[in-house]
Formats: sequence, C-alpha cells, structure tokens
Amino acid sequence: MSTLYLVATPIGNLSDLSPRAREVLSTVDFIAAEDTRVTQKLLNACELPKKPMISYYEHNRRARGEAVLEKLLAGETCALVTDAGTPAVSDPGEDLVALCAEHDVPVIPIPGCCAAVCALAASGLPTGRWCFEGFLSVNKKARREHLDALKGEKRTMIFYEAPHKLCATLRDLAAAFGGERRISLCRELTKLHEEVLRLTLDGAVAYYETQPPRGEYVLIVEGAPKQQESGPVSEEEALMRVQALLADGLSRKDAVRQVAAETGLAKNQLYDAALRAQHTETE
Repeated sequence: MSTLYLVATPIGNLSDLSPRAREVLSTVDFIAAEDTRVTQKLLNACELPKKPMISYYEHNRRARGEAVLEKLLAGETCALVTDAGTPAVSDPGEDLVALCAEHDVPVIPIPGCCAAVCALAASGLPTGRWCFEGFLSVNKKARREHLDALKGEKRTMIFYEAPHKLCATLRDLAAAFGGERRISLCRELTKLHEEVLRLTLDGAVAYYETQPPRGEYVLIVEGAPKQQESGPVSEEEALMRVQALLADGLSRKDAVRQVAAETGLAKNQLYDAALRAQHTETE
C-alpha cells in the first residue's frame, strides 16, 4: 500500500537509529533523501540494504515532490529522510507531507531524534510551553520583523543557527530581548564534542568574542518575563533605563530597542524622548 514514512535519523550518534527506523528503511520501495550520499553512508554504516534513492531538498522540492507523489500514487512506499533529525520540521519535507495529504496518501511518522527537543530537554529553561522558530532570515528587515514579533513571547523559544552566523544572531537576540535574558546554547548534540552552555545573552556575546563558534547550534532562549503587577512602566522610568544602557556603551538605537522590549513602550516614543533628553543636557 502506498505510504510515505517520515523516518527520523541520528543527529550524530548512529546508535540512535531505532529498530523500527531500520525496518522501514529496509523494506520501503525507495528513499527520498536530502543528500543521497549522506543517506547511503548511513545505510552502509548500519548494514542496511541499498535502496533506490531520489534527492529531495530545498531547491528541487517542487519538481521532485511531484515525482515522489507519482510513485506513491502508483502504489510504492517511500521513506523520507533528512541528513540528520526529523524530516518535515524546519525542512522542505513539510511540502511533501502537505502534497500527500491533498491526495489522501497515508503519512506515518517514525519517531526518533529531533535536535530542537533534545536541546530543550537539556537547556535548564522552562519546558512546559515553548515555540519553535527555526532559522532566522539572513534578510535584515525580515530578521528584525521576526524578532520584533517575539518581544512579548512568554514561551521558551527555540532557534537553529550555523556557526558562521552565531555571533551576529546573539547580538540581534540581545538587542531584541535584553542582555539579561537567559539562553542555553547546545552544540554538536550526541557527538564527541557535545556541549551545553547556559548563559545570559550578554554573556554569550562576550563568550564568543574570544571563542570561535564550532558546530551546529540549537539556541534555547528564555521567554519574556511576566509583567509586574505594579502597572506599566512610565516613560520617565524607561528613559532612565535607556540612559543607563547608554552609559554602559550601547548605541542609542540598541538601548531603545532593548528597553522597548522590556517595557512594551513604543520604540519611536522612547527614541524621541532620548533625543530630547540629550538636547536638554547639552543646552
């Protein structure tokens, strides 16, 4: 019977490939893989039989999705895999699942590794309510809009990041959420150099000024604190906080953005107030 299996693969340690995943990979008619070379190495290392494979990744998902669907509608079974982790989570596999749902093709998940959940469990931050935000856009405007939309988010937030972009992302997170916000940086999970660092955002920025990032990261960021019952912060109080951050060396733009995130006041309002205060001091 035609079925798409979503097979989670190890994120590092090959022992994490489950017996059920091994069975499915051994019995399906073909495998749709993010990188067929990586998947073939996995099959070889786990002594699993060779299977016909079709590449399915970000830049060919439309054409290849139709090709996979055609095979499924003809009665074949397929295992969808990524290079590591659970397919269809922050992954183009979600399009293939939607396509199968439209055509009533059964989709069966084969549970296993997911870097986001592994990192959350080890983070030391609240795990009762959380949201997965994936990779931030490299487009500055889209990136800022994404972070602005999360300023009031009280749930623990999960981000993915590559090592060459980590430092810039940490600075952006600190500017958006405030440097005191806690973060857990989880890298190389299940691998030889696995590491979990629990810091503040300011502490993480400072740490990586002298320590070049290595490996793929999952960032677990503490949600926004509950608003104090004493009522909203006044503009005067917020302005004092802005001035304190300016004295610590932050730019006016970053100081205003951080205080706006902490207080809920409008950035434009605070920026104008900070400018007026500066002009008053210089007169």
